[in-house]
Amino acid sequence: MLGTILNTATILIGGAFGALVRTGIGERYKQALFNGLGLCCLVLGVNASLPNMAKSEYPVLFILSIAIGGVVGTWLDLTGCIDRWNSRLNERQRFKGKGESSNQLQGLVTGCLLYCIGTFAIVGPVLAALSPSAGWAFDEPGNTYLYTNATLDLVTSAVLAASYGWIMLLAAPILFCWQSFFYLIAVCFSAAMPEPMRVELSIVGGVLIVSSGLSILGIKDCKTVNLLPSLLVPVLFYLIHSFL
Repeated sequence: MLGTILNTATILIGGAFGALVRTGIGERYKQALFNGLGLCCLVLGVNASLPNMAKSEYPVLFILSIAIGGVVGTWLDLTGCIDRWNSRLNERQRFKGKGESSNQLQGLVTGCLLYCIGTFAIVGPVLAALSPSAGWAFDEPGNTYLYTNATLDLVTSAVLAASYGWIMLLAAPILFCWQSFFYLIAVCFSAAMPEPMRVELSIVGGVLIVSSGLSILGIKDCKTVNLLPSLLVPVLFYLIHSFL
Protein backbone atom coordinates (compact mmCIF):
# COMPACT_ATOMS: atom_id res chain seq x y z
CA MET A 1 0.00 0.00 0.00
CA LEU A 2 3.01 2.31 0.35
CA GLY A 3 3.16 2.90 -3.40
CA THR A 4 -0.58 3.65 -3.58
CA ILE A 5 -0.33 6.16 -0.73
CA LEU A 6 2.60 7.89 -2.44
CA ASN A 7 0.75 7.90 -5.78
CA THR A 8 -2.28 9.49 -4.13
CA ALA A 9 -0.10 12.10 -2.42
CA THR A 10 1.59 13.14 -5.68
CA ILE A 11 -1.79 13.82 -7.29
CA LEU A 12 -2.75 16.01 -4.32
CA ILE A 13 0.58 17.87 -4.43
CA GLY A 14 0.64 18.30 -8.20
CA GLY A 15 -3.04 19.25 -8.28
CA ALA A 16 -2.67 21.81 -5.51
CA PHE A 17 0.32 23.39 -7.28
CA GLY A 18 -1.52 23.54 -10.62
CA ALA A 19 -4.65 25.03 -9.05
CA LEU A 20 -2.64 27.68 -7.19
CA VAL A 21 -0.80 28.91 -10.28
CA ARG A 22 -3.95 28.72 -12.42
CA THR A 23 -5.03 32.27 -11.61
CA GLY A 24 -1.74 33.63 -12.92
CA ILE A 25 -2.02 31.88 -16.30
CA GLY A 26 -3.36 33.94 -19.21
CA GLU A 27 -6.16 32.64 -21.43
CA ARG A 28 -3.93 31.90 -24.41
CA TYR A 29 -1.54 29.96 -22.19
CA LYS A 30 -4.46 27.95 -20.79
CA GLN A 31 -5.44 27.16 -24.36
CA ALA A 32 -1.89 26.00 -25.01
CA LEU A 33 -2.18 23.72 -21.95
CA PHE A 34 -5.46 22.30 -23.26
CA ASN A 35 -3.92 21.63 -26.67
CA GLY A 36 -0.90 19.94 -25.12
CA LEU A 37 -3.10 17.91 -22.79
CA GLY A 38 -5.30 16.79 -25.67
CA LEU A 39 -2.31 15.66 -27.71
CA CYS A 40 -0.86 13.81 -24.71
CA CYS A 41 -4.19 12.03 -24.21
CA LEU A 42 -4.11 10.84 -27.82
CA VAL A 43 -0.55 9.53 -27.50
CA LEU A 44 -1.15 7.86 -24.11
CA GLY A 45 -4.40 6.31 -25.29
CA VAL A 46 -2.85 4.86 -28.43
CA ASN A 47 0.13 3.63 -26.40
CA ALA A 48 -2.21 1.86 -23.95
CA SER A 49 -4.30 0.20 -26.67
CA LEU A 50 -2.07 -0.80 -29.57
CA PRO A 51 0.62 -2.85 -27.75
CA ASN A 52 -2.09 -4.81 -25.93
CA MET A 53 -4.18 -5.54 -29.01
CA ALA A 54 -1.53 -7.99 -30.18
CA LYS A 55 -1.84 -9.85 -26.84
CA SER A 56 -5.65 -10.01 -26.82
CA GLU A 57 -7.21 -13.48 -26.71
CA TYR A 58 -10.47 -12.07 -28.06
CA PRO A 59 -9.66 -9.26 -30.56
CA VAL A 60 -13.32 -8.25 -30.91
CA LEU A 61 -13.97 -8.01 -27.16
CA PHE A 62 -12.93 -4.37 -26.96
CA ILE A 63 -15.32 -3.54 -29.83
CA LEU A 64 -18.18 -5.27 -28.02
CA SER A 65 -17.15 -3.54 -24.80
CA ILE A 66 -17.27 -0.08 -26.36
CA ALA A 67 -20.57 -0.86 -28.11
CA ILE A 68 -22.30 -2.35 -25.07
CA GLY A 69 -20.84 0.22 -22.70
CA GLY A 70 -21.86 3.07 -24.99
CA VAL A 71 -25.44 1.82 -25.21
CA VAL A 72 -25.69 1.38 -21.44
CA GLY A 73 -24.10 4.77 -20.75
CA THR A 74 -26.41 6.48 -23.25
CA TRP A 75 -29.44 4.77 -21.70
CA LEU A 76 -28.34 5.97 -18.25
CA ASP A 77 -27.57 9.42 -19.76
CA LEU A 78 -24.29 9.66 -17.86
CA THR A 79 -23.09 12.58 -19.99
CA GLY A 80 -26.33 14.43 -19.30
CA CYS A 81 -25.86 13.95 -15.55
CA ILE A 82 -22.30 15.27 -15.72
CA ASP A 83 -23.41 18.26 -17.82
CA ARG A 84 -26.17 19.13 -15.35
CA TRP A 85 -23.80 18.90 -12.37
CA ASN A 86 -21.25 20.96 -14.27
CA SER A 87 -23.85 23.63 -15.00
CA ARG A 88 -24.63 23.87 -11.29
CA LEU A 89 -20.92 24.27 -10.53
CA ASN A 90 -20.61 27.06 -13.08
CA GLU A 91 -23.74 28.77 -11.74
CA ARG A 92 -22.27 28.62 -8.26
CA GLN A 93 -19.02 30.13 -9.54
CA ARG A 94 -20.88 32.99 -11.21
CA PHE A 95 -22.93 33.53 -8.04
CA LYS A 96 -19.68 33.90 -6.10
CA GLY A 97 -18.46 36.47 -8.59
CA LYS A 98 -16.14 34.21 -10.58
CA GLY A 99 -16.87 34.95 -14.21
CA GLU A 100 -15.11 32.03 -15.85
CA SER A 101 -16.80 28.72 -16.45
CA SER A 102 -15.27 25.44 -17.48
CA ASN A 103 -16.22 21.84 -17.99
CA GLN A 104 -14.72 20.83 -14.67
CA LEU A 105 -16.41 17.46 -14.24
CA GLN A 106 -15.38 16.42 -17.74
CA GLY A 107 -11.84 17.35 -16.72
CA LEU A 108 -12.16 15.23 -13.60
CA VAL A 109 -13.29 12.23 -15.68
CA THR A 110 -10.32 12.74 -18.03
CA GLY A 111 -7.95 12.90 -15.08
CA CYS A 112 -9.33 9.73 -13.51
CA LEU A 113 -8.92 7.88 -16.80
CA LEU A 114 -5.32 9.05 -17.16
CA TYR A 115 -4.46 8.14 -13.57
CA CYS A 116 -6.28 4.81 -13.34
CA ILE A 117 -5.86 3.16 -16.74
CA GLY A 118 -2.58 1.51 -17.50
CA THR A 119 -0.21 -1.25 -16.48
CA PHE A 120 1.37 0.67 -13.62
CA ALA A 121 -1.92 1.62 -11.93
CA ILE A 122 -3.45 -1.88 -12.22
CA VAL A 123 -0.55 -4.30 -11.94
CA GLY A 124 1.35 -2.26 -9.34
CA PRO A 125 -1.17 -2.76 -6.50
CA VAL A 126 -1.52 -6.47 -7.33
CA LEU A 127 2.24 -7.10 -7.22
CA ALA A 128 2.50 -5.07 -4.02
CA ALA A 129 -0.20 -7.20 -2.37
CA LEU A 130 1.54 -10.42 -3.40
CA SER A 131 4.93 -9.33 -2.06
CA PRO A 132 6.19 -10.78 1.27
CA SER A 133 5.87 -7.42 3.03
CA ALA A 134 2.39 -6.78 1.57
CA GLY A 135 3.64 -3.71 -0.27
CA TRP A 136 5.12 -1.83 2.70
CA ALA A 137 8.76 -2.17 1.62
CA PHE A 138 10.29 0.58 -0.51
CA ASP A 139 11.96 -1.82 -2.94
CA GLU A 140 9.03 -4.15 -3.68
CA PRO A 141 8.43 -4.65 -7.44
CA GLY A 142 4.82 -3.48 -7.18
CA ASN A 143 5.89 -0.30 -5.43
CA THR A 144 8.47 0.34 -8.14
CA TYR A 145 5.63 0.35 -10.69
CA LEU A 146 3.65 2.75 -8.52
CA TYR A 147 6.62 5.08 -7.93
CA THR A 148 6.91 5.44 -11.71
CA ASN A 149 3.17 6.02 -11.97
CA ALA A 150 3.36 8.59 -9.16
CA THR A 151 6.06 10.55 -11.00
CA LEU A 152 3.95 10.69 -14.17
CA ASP A 153 0.83 11.64 -12.20
CA LEU A 154 2.65 14.46 -10.40
CA VAL A 155 3.21 16.25 -13.70
CA THR A 156 -0.16 15.32 -15.19
CA SER A 157 -2.11 16.46 -12.13
CA ALA A 158 -0.38 19.85 -12.17
CA VAL A 159 -1.29 20.40 -15.83
CA LEU A 160 -4.88 19.22 -15.33
CA ALA A 161 -5.42 21.39 -12.25
CA ALA A 162 -3.94 24.39 -14.06
CA SER A 163 -6.61 23.81 -16.71
CA TYR A 164 -9.63 22.77 -14.61
CA GLY A 165 -8.94 23.98 -11.06
CA TRP A 166 -9.27 22.57 -7.55
CA ILE A 167 -11.86 19.95 -8.51
CA MET A 168 -9.00 17.83 -9.88
CA LEU A 169 -7.93 17.00 -6.31
CA LEU A 170 -11.00 14.72 -6.12
CA ALA A 171 -9.17 12.37 -8.48
CA ALA A 172 -6.77 11.46 -5.63
CA PRO A 173 -9.31 9.54 -3.47
CA ILE A 174 -10.73 7.96 -6.63
CA LEU A 175 -7.27 6.66 -7.58
CA PHE A 176 -6.75 5.44 -4.01
CA CYS A 177 -10.03 3.46 -4.10
CA TRP A 178 -9.20 2.09 -7.59
CA GLN A 179 -5.77 0.80 -6.62
CA SER A 180 -7.02 -0.44 -3.23
CA PHE A 181 -9.69 -2.46 -5.05
CA PHE A 182 -7.06 -4.41 -7.01
CA TYR A 183 -4.87 -4.67 -3.91
CA LEU A 184 -7.72 -6.26 -1.92
CA ILE A 185 -8.57 -8.66 -4.76
CA ALA A 186 -4.98 -9.92 -4.76
CA VAL A 187 -4.92 -10.16 -0.94
CA CYS A 188 -8.23 -12.04 -0.72
CA PHE A 189 -7.61 -14.47 -3.55
CA SER A 190 -3.80 -14.68 -3.29
CA ALA A 191 -3.57 -14.46 -7.03
CA ALA A 192 -2.81 -11.71 -9.47
CA MET A 193 -5.43 -10.28 -11.73
CA PRO A 194 -5.74 -12.49 -14.84
CA GLU A 195 -3.41 -11.17 -17.50
CA PRO A 196 -6.05 -11.39 -20.28
CA MET A 197 -8.43 -9.20 -18.25
CA ARG A 198 -5.72 -6.61 -17.71
CA VAL A 199 -4.96 -6.61 -21.43
CA GLU A 200 -8.60 -6.00 -22.35
CA LEU A 201 -8.99 -3.28 -19.71
CA SER A 202 -5.92 -1.52 -21.09
CA ILE A 203 -7.29 -1.64 -24.64
CA VAL A 204 -10.72 -0.30 -23.68
CA GLY A 205 -9.19 2.28 -21.34
CA GLY A 206 -6.84 3.44 -24.10
CA VAL A 207 -9.79 3.98 -26.43
CA LEU A 208 -11.52 6.08 -23.76
CA ILE A 209 -8.38 8.18 -23.22
CA VAL A 210 -8.19 8.82 -27.00
CA SER A 211 -11.87 9.82 -26.86
CA SER A 212 -11.07 12.33 -24.10
CA GLY A 213 -8.18 13.72 -26.16
CA LEU A 214 -10.43 14.29 -29.18
CA SER A 215 -12.91 16.12 -26.98
CA ILE A 216 -10.25 18.33 -25.32
CA LEU A 217 -8.87 19.30 -28.74
CA GLY A 218 -12.38 20.15 -29.96
CA ILE A 219 -12.14 17.67 -32.83
CA LYS A 220 -15.08 15.47 -31.82
CA ASP A 221 -17.17 15.16 -28.67
CA CYS A 222 -17.45 11.39 -28.34
CA LYS A 223 -19.31 11.70 -25.01
CA THR A 224 -16.62 9.76 -23.19
CA VAL A 225 -18.64 9.63 -19.97
CA ASN A 226 -21.31 7.56 -21.74
CA LEU A 227 -18.58 5.07 -22.68
CA LEU A 228 -17.34 4.52 -19.11
CA PRO A 229 -19.49 1.36 -18.57
CA SER A 230 -17.30 -0.23 -21.26
CA LEU A 231 -14.67 -0.84 -18.57
CA LEU A 232 -17.05 -3.23 -16.80
CA VAL A 233 -17.62 -5.47 -19.83
CA PRO A 234 -14.17 -7.20 -19.87
CA VAL A 235 -14.39 -7.73 -16.10
CA LEU A 236 -17.85 -9.31 -16.35
CA PHE A 237 -16.76 -11.36 -19.37
CA TYR A 238 -13.81 -12.96 -17.57
CA LEU A 239 -15.78 -13.45 -14.36
CA ILE A 240 -18.44 -15.38 -16.29
CA HIS A 241 -15.74 -17.18 -18.27
CA SER A 242 -14.08 -18.36 -15.04
CA PHE A 243 -17.28 -20.11 -13.93
CA LEU A 244 -17.85 -21.91 -17.24
